[in-house]
Amino acid sequence: MVRRSSAPEGVQLDIGDIGTPLGAVSFVVLDLETTGTSATGSRITEVGAVRVRGGRVEEEFTSLVNPGVAIPAQITLLTGITQSMVATAPPPEEVLPRILAFLTEREHTALVAHNAPFDVGFLKAACERHGVPWPDPPVVDTLRLARAVLPQGQTRNHRLGTLAAYFGSPVTPNHRALDDARATVTVLAGLIDRLTPLGVGSLEELRAVTKPPTRAQRARRHLAEGLPERPGVYVFTDARGADLYVGKSNNLRRRVASYFTAAENRRRIREMAGVVAGVTPIVCATDLEASVRELRIIAERKPPYNRRSRHPERVRWVTLTPEAYPRPSVVTTVKDDGAPYIGPYTSAAEAEQAKAALLHALPLRQCTHRLTPGGTDGVTACVIAQLGRCGAPCDGTESQDAYREHAEAARTAMTGDADALVAAHTGRIAELSADLRYEEAAALRDRLAAFLRGARRAQRMGALAAVPHLVATRPGPTGWDTCVVRHGRLAASAVLEPGTDPAAFLRALVATAETVGPATAPLPAALPGETELILAWLGHPATRLVEVDGEWTCPLRSAEAHAGMTHWAHGRDTAQ
Repeated sequence: MVRRSSAPEGVQLDIGDIGTPLGAVSFVVLDLETTGTSATGSRITEVGAVRVRGGRVEEEFTSLVNPGVAIPAQITLLTGITQSMVATAPPPEEVLPRILAFLTEREHTALVAHNAPFDVGFLKAACERHGVPWPDPPVVDTLRLARAVLPQGQTRNHRLGTLAAYFGSPVTPNHRALDDARATVTVLAGLIDRLTPLGVGSLEELRAVTKPPTRAQRARRHLAEGLPERPGVYVFTDARGADLYVGKSNNLRRRVASYFTAAENRRRIREMAGVVAGVTPIVCATDLEASVRELRIIAERKPPYNRRSRHPERVRWVTLTPEAYPRPSVVTTVKDDGAPYIGPYTSAAEAEQAKAALLHALPLRQCTHRLTPGGTDGVTACVIAQLGRCGAPCDGTESQDAYREHAEAARTAMTGDADALVAAHTGRIAELSADLRYEEAAALRDRLAAFLRGARRAQRMGALAAVPHLVATRPGPTGWDTCVVRHGRLAASAVLEPGTDPAAFLRALVATAETVGPATAPLPAALPGETELILAWLGHPATRLVEVDGEWTCPLRSAEAHAGMTHWAHGRDTAQ
């Protein structure tokens, strides 16, 4: 049964950088009655839902459900729902599509429930049981919100009945779905009223609330006043002007304001709120420029409250040593020595895994002896050679020409075609799995994935770093976001606004772009993280190339061809 309100539709508001304004959200407040507490073993007996938007009730939905199983006596005593009441009710396969439609027919809808995991769990189980896809709407749990917003002792407990009375609900919860949903509407409104003065104004902020803002956070809300509502970078500073934290946003004012609301629950950031004294905005033309500037500033200034990107210099690479008998080695710098490099790796352990992948597939030496053709006096073969995993060029067993073939195969796998290395690993993984040796198979899988991740990064970066000049554009919020990239570095960024002469705009942008020279391959003329941001932006389906000097290509059988394998877990799953 559906009851419609005569209240007018709420006005659709603009979607800001931090999410959907609460006034634009359709809250579907839902409650279920069931035959028990287990989502898999019990069944739904009644559904009640109320759609609320802008503080107005727009529509209600309620229906009994024939669970197809007996209702326990204690459940009947609790809810008043008897077997005879549900005997003629529609089965779940009829009610489920109706309640899901109620959840999804409006844009920007959120599901609200008191102790939401219970209700969501039953709905998901019903969807799985009847082969219906779960729409996965954003969920707001009034129980979790109440625990965060109402201090201990302010209410006797956080049960729905207690909260409904506390907020003055005209409906008393009685374990019937629609009445309980109506009571939850009042509770939701009361909680939002408490949170709005604390700066929570969007659905995303509401869902992020875990505790009220600190006094220090509330005292610094004024720092967001006067900031531009433009994309850019913001730098929090202390009373001495020292940098504390750097971030980026599509809307500087809204993002900075969110740090001083209940939605900001990161311990370090709440701690920072106690010492922050100012914020410096750096307006950027495009979102890509903001992302790049954020990365550059963090790397340069190393603000203490940033955790990521502070030390881009602390990376590892895997290379082949430039000597007569090359061997795989993990290094911290890329040299202009003609050797192949893959990476960068932020973890030394992952770099070692990639090195191990080469040694598994190819009989390369692992010793650190300085070997020269014909200069092997006094060197004896090690146990690695005795196990057949190295041809022992150290004692002359393997000739330089024979060893060079292995080294060239490694170079090919690192810079071009990785098929042979992949085949060597996947074949052995299959053998180990067939023998039920899953842990060994998983370890080998992780080595291969580490190698492919590093090779893919190096090959993609190296290809873009080799391009001296590239201009690309794609649609943005106010026009066409246009960027100039030179040797993998963002050299210029601007927005081609409607009505502007494209040719004149392009000439001016290119003429004023930064002059950039090449770096040592495969390094770009920028931080690797910056080039990866640019590559992700260029890879967007909406991006269009405008100008390219030279060639921008990757080998046909490069690590990119095995991109799916690069997402394998780092040793957490069991290979099967």
